[in-house]
Amino acid sequence: MKQTWRWFGPNDLVSIDDVCQAGAQGIVTALHHVPTGAVWTPAEIARRQAIVGRMKDGSPSGLAWDVVESLPVSEDIKKQQGDFRAHFANYRESLRNLAAAGIETICYNFMPVLDWTRTDLAWRLPTGATCMRFDLVNFATFDLHILQRPGAPEDYDEALRETCAERFAGMSDAAREQLAGNVVFGLPGAAETFTLDDVRLHLAQYAAMPEETLRAHLIDFLAEVVPTAEELGLRLCCHPDDPPFPLLGLPRIMSTEAQYKAVMDAVDRPANGITLCSGSLGARPDNDLPGMMRRLGDRVHFLHLRNVKRDTPALRGSFYEAEHLGGDTDMVALIAAVLEEESRRRAAGRPDSSIPFRPDHGQDILDDQGRKAQPGYPAIGRLKGLAELRGVIAALSR
Repeated sequence: MKQTWRWFGPNDLVSIDDVCQAGAQGIVTALHHVPTGAVWTPAEIARRQAIVGRMKDGSPSGLAWDVVESLPVSEDIKKQQGDFRAHFANYRESLRNLAAAGIETICYNFMPVLDWTRTDLAWRLPTGATCMRFDLVNFATFDLHILQRPGAPEDYDEALRETCAERFAGMSDAAREQLAGNVVFGLPGAAETFTLDDVRLHLAQYAAMPEETLRAHLIDFLAEVVPTAEELGLRLCCHPDDPPFPLLGLPRIMSTEAQYKAVMDAVDRPANGITLCSGSLGARPDNDLPGMMRRLGDRVHFLHLRNVKRDTPALRGSFYEAEHLGGDTDMVALIAAVLEEESRRRAAGRPDSSIPFRPDHGQDILDDQGRKAQPGYPAIGRLKGLAELRGVIAALSR
């Protein structure tokens, strides 16, 4: 298992020097400044690789750009409208440029509108640490009373609607604005530029799209890009829905083992793979993460290891981001399944026998609370998580 670290580029408040001190072995990053749908050029890729390769004093970092997260899929591709055919071609060109630079693993997602959804980006725990949280009542309050989405009342039972009405009435204007900002933060690249009207417009464009149509569009996308990826020796890996249940009336197609298997079977080629995110999938209690790793492990190209603690056994409910070994997913059993898969790959002579993983998210602890890095991506909280995961790996390997 190769230890990697997500880095958001030169403006990330967690520096390459910090990553070196954390002991990570590789970098997961992306060209966030390139508009979605545009080509990632060789020059931009090389520029990012050069930055990753140096510490602040100019000495070699010993790190390389190992995993792309993410090479984004445009909304036009997801909806099959506008410039989607040109975006297919641009995606293939970006894959060629990444392969030429020696980068082989590319993560993406196919979530409509929202890349992820949380209602609180700094929820306080009894320890004084803070973390990200999804609160179903707060989310429904946003949906019903702030966004005022058509059809929203049908998505919630009467008791929840009444609770939301009481909560909204008790919120100050500042609290309402903060809640809306937290939800909108999950819009890709749009934390400060999307308005509620923008969100309403995007939602309206998906209003009549059933799950089957979005899945068909994903399969069409894969049919366009997987042959190129396979020819180049690349591994594509789709990230699951976050959280893995329907929100805002949007279709969800990568939330369960059955949904993943359907897409893997539809484009049954090794380059069509999975980003197994234990945090996203673990927010749904019927997802068996160790079992999914055993059954789908042949196609798992990248791992996000994090944990969540659910408030309820319901399929759709509130949760918060727990310590890496402290949530509802049996992380020890999951890592054991990963090590078993790696052993099978070594026996088969596969070149990808070491699966890259990163300590996904983390609680803000100690100096993290003053650093104010990207929500969910503190320096010390992730280092703590990485240390815990290393301990499990070392014990099981021995």
